[in-house]
Amino acid sequence: MDAPLSPASPATLPTVAVVGLGTMGTGIAEVLARAGREVIGIDVSEAAAAQAVAALEASTARAVRRERLTEDERRDVLARFRTFTDLQAAADADLVIEVAPESYEIKQQIFRDLDSVVRPETILATGTNALSVTRLAADSARPERVLGLHFFNPAPAMKLVEVVSSVLTAPTAVAAVTDLAIELGKEPVAVGDRPGFVADGLLFGYLNQAAAMYEAKYASREDIDAAMKLGCGLPMGPLALLDLIGIDTARRVLDAMYAESRDRLHAPAPVLKQLSEAGLTGRKSGRGFYTYAEPGGAEVVRDALTPLAGEAAEGARTVRSVGVAGSGTMASGIAEVFAKAGYDVVLAARSEEKAEKAKSRIGKSLSRSVDKGRMTAEAAAQTLERITPAGSYDAFADVDLALEAVAEDLEIKQQLFATFDKVCKPGAVLATTTSSLPVVACARATSRPQDVIGMHFFNPAPAMKLVEVVRTVLTGDDVHATVREVCAKIRKHPVDCGDRAGFIVNALLFPYLNNAIKMVQEHYATLDDIDAAMKLGGGYPMGPFELLDVVGLDVSLAIEKVLHREFRDPGLAPAPLLEHLVAAGCLGRKTGRGFREYARR
Repeated sequence: MDAPLSPASPATLPTVAVVGLGTMGTGIAEVLARAGREVIGIDVSEAAAAQAVAALEASTARAVRRERLTEDERRDVLARFRTFTDLQAAADADLVIEVAPESYEIKQQIFRDLDSVVRPETILATGTNALSVTRLAADSARPERVLGLHFFNPAPAMKLVEVVSSVLTAPTAVAAVTDLAIELGKEPVAVGDRPGFVADGLLFGYLNQAAAMYEAKYASREDIDAAMKLGCGLPMGPLALLDLIGIDTARRVLDAMYAESRDRLHAPAPVLKQLSEAGLTGRKSGRGFYTYAEPGGAEVVRDALTPLAGEAAEGARTVRSVGVAGSGTMASGIAEVFAKAGYDVVLAARSEEKAEKAKSRIGKSLSRSVDKGRMTAEAAAQTLERITPAGSYDAFADVDLALEAVAEDLEIKQQLFATFDKVCKPGAVLATTTSSLPVVACARATSRPQDVIGMHFFNPAPAMKLVEVVRTVLTGDDVHATVREVCAKIRKHPVDCGDRAGFIVNALLFPYLNNAIKMVQEHYATLDDIDAAMKLGGGYPMGPFELLDVVGLDVSLAIEKVLHREFRDPGLAPAPLLEHLVAAGCLGRKTGRGFREYARR
């Protein structure tokens, strides 16, 4: 069944037809033309074809201005791109890439028409990210020549290309398009046929949960997006990304994923349907989760939901001194943050020796900042002088804010809050840095639950800008205002959320990590391919398995269990592979082995 590929030529698959000249098709055509291919652009709309030519002219002109192309090279690129409105133009193509709207009917008709146009050895590729490649292939007269070739938007900039095989695809066809992707300067990842493939399969579940979180009014759109950008280093927040992708497109992808997985995490959040059916599809319509200056534009403009900038925290209590309980990395980092901001800090631990060691750690951190030119030696010395180590929590008697950063154990934290209740003065704000435990349980260990709030810093605290401000049902308005004001003074970005498992960041991050583990567990893709897909296709600073090994598999499992226990969703149950690795003592970098092995230091 496997027809031979075209004879060897100076480049793999020298003539390529691109069917569908929207944003993605035009981007793919540009990549191909600039890589020396003869490109046949096909679209039923003459206007779309003309716009594609204009877009290529504009982008190559920019490349000349930036000295990335010469004028002669630009002329050659433009000469290699020809447009047509009839599929007959694809007759001489070695490869046809279909980038039509995400509709089985449209794509199947294109493939049926191409069967009678192209040569027997021509490879047919679909650019779908949601529909079944197998189903499209089965409808073709040459299913062994049909595969998926999923570029990411914008195609000229994004390095990832997912090469999708069905059970019918010939290995020679896969090899040819893989070689092409490499010659285009892309990073091809081989995957099987299931909705979303690797990158979108992980990305859209996360986006869906963010939409559901917003719909439930758990947090504002601005806080959800800021939390994921600042807490995870992502280039865009999930709701802004949904607007960029197109809310209608996201809904279709999720529908396809849910049809196969029946996982409730993939069932599109109702808000996606409501926005889609109202025509509020994101940037392309000028309004989605956010409102834009014009359809197709990127400039966000104020609307009824936009918070007022620089709103004063009314009723905030005065905070001049801060007590930090703990002697570990997080406690030291938080103490450093407050001292740098000019607060007097009492750093208390279970012994004077532990507290002194913690202060010494801060001194080394400040010295590194001086060496890197981030602060003067005088400022570092003044910062360190503001920190008073103590071997007893009695030293918190006069602090205005007492904040604990001890072990993530509810019983230990409750005992500590009972101690705060005894030693701290009336009116002191009592805060926990927990990332997964109920803040209200800490509050109930005191006689003043209205004074208790969550302040979830991220590690390393001196570098990370985000603080999740967690209100319980008992937290006083003035306490919330106080913490918001304090965050501004220590130059952190506060995001408000309620007291439920995972808050914003972990509630969105860890189901995504868990789903990545399931992909490996099901032998769908390798660790390396998944990590590469999320870094190159999603713009993530680390792949999921790199991140899991850094966080610690035991910590990750504990958070997954908390989320599953809180929300009772079967899709949140920890992946068995994660449980097995933890049981085997493979906890990540700290033990030398997790999902990968590490050299012992």
